[in-house]
Amino acid sequence: MKRLNYKLGKRSTVVFCLMTVLAISTQLASAQQKLSLEEAISVALKNNYDIKLVNNDIQIAKNNLNLGNAGMLPQLTGSFSDGGSKQDITRTQSNGNQQTLNGVRNTSMNYGAALGWTIFDGLQMFTNYERLKELQKLGEVNAKATILTTISNVINAYYTVLKEQQLVTARDSALDISQLRLTIANNKLSIGRGSKLDVLAAKVDYNTDTSAYLQEINLLKTSKTALNQVMARDLNLDFKVAERIDIDAALNLATLEGQMAQLNPDLQNAFINKKIAELNLKQVKGQRYPVVAVNSGYEFQKSASPTGFNTQTRSNGFTYGVTASLNIFNGFLQRQNERNAKIGINSSELSFEKTKQDINAQLLSTYQNYSTNLDLLKIEKSNVDIARQNLDITLDKYRLGSISPLELREAQKNFIDAITRYLNAQYEAKLTEISLKEISGTLNIQ
Repeated sequence: MKRLNYKLGKRSTVVFCLMTVLAISTQLASAQQKLSLEEAISVALKNNYDIKLVNNDIQIAKNNLNLGNAGMLPQLTGSFSDGGSKQDITRTQSNGNQQTLNGVRNTSMNYGAALGWTIFDGLQMFTNYERLKELQKLGEVNAKATILTTISNVINAYYTVLKEQQLVTARDSALDISQLRLTIANNKLSIGRGSKLDVLAAKVDYNTDTSAYLQEINLLKTSKTALNQVMARDLNLDFKVAERIDIDAALNLATLEGQMAQLNPDLQNAFINKKIAELNLKQVKGQRYPVVAVNSGYEFQKSASPTGFNTQTRSNGFTYGVTASLNIFNGFLQRQNERNAKIGINSSELSFEKTKQDINAQLLSTYQNYSTNLDLLKIEKSNVDIARQNLDITLDKYRLGSISPLELREAQKNFIDAITRYLNAQYEAKLTEISLKEISGTLNIQ
């Protein structure tokens, strides 16, 4: 802050006001706790709405996985009823006598329990239980895919902030050089060795660099907002991130292909859907077999009717039995359902092969970009070193007055462009590394 305030003291009033606001913002940001990548991922995994939603789906799938939902357990129901009537009755007997009864009350009450248990249905209940297991696995795979996507988004957003943070530093350095050039131009003009044209040109370039610096500050703030959004926390929270990007340059294509075949969530999803389609056919075929069920129960009945042959009756006892049913003909729907189930299996197999090919193509393309980005990173790092040396030499010569301001400006631009390309190369290399690990299913907090 002392260095920044020292620079601001030499600038114009308008720029001074703008930079003071930025200095205050920077000072406030410095008071914020540094945010590590591990902390960002941990917060996102805890707060992210998509993860919470998919966890609810997993819980529902776990709740559904039980013997009762598959139809394996008996069903026991209880019943109770109590009622009556009050009627006025007129009866005519066979001898012609007529009898009138007013306010006759009839009552009835019964209660009981009934037990029903399907003991054979063509093994459909066992198939349904296996299907519920696969649905739970499918939910877990979808949760893994959501978690991988969330981690990938957090890492991308985190390194975007890091890149913008480094670009702000680079722009600030460019502003230092422009300030120095403007100071030298003013000093030369004051002692009669410079020209007004050099001062004006220096001011224009200084204002240009100030504008670029302000724009970079804005991009940094925007990228922080995006990271806060991915982490599902207060969008106005300010923070600092790490100062360097660590790139894993040892990824191997053959290893990634093996990991992808075992761990990629999209492949696992397609494979589970294929198994579910096979179970669906098995369940449809089970409808060709008879359904056998046993039933039992207990019942109590009591009724009263003053005008009946028996004025009061009462009964209680157990019931039992066996029922069997067989689908003999249902308008060829059985055959139709089996054909459709077989087509479903074929579609799931095609979908699995297509997913496999698409992911293999994505992996190969990303790996090629990854290798290219690593080569570019080496070149751009070398360019930064060369551009820095060139700028140092040019700046020394400019102080001595042996080169023109245009040559200094060109060296300055070359240095900023080299740093920008290097940071972008770092960023792109990291993004392709993240993509490779996401495709292979090995992306984690580390």
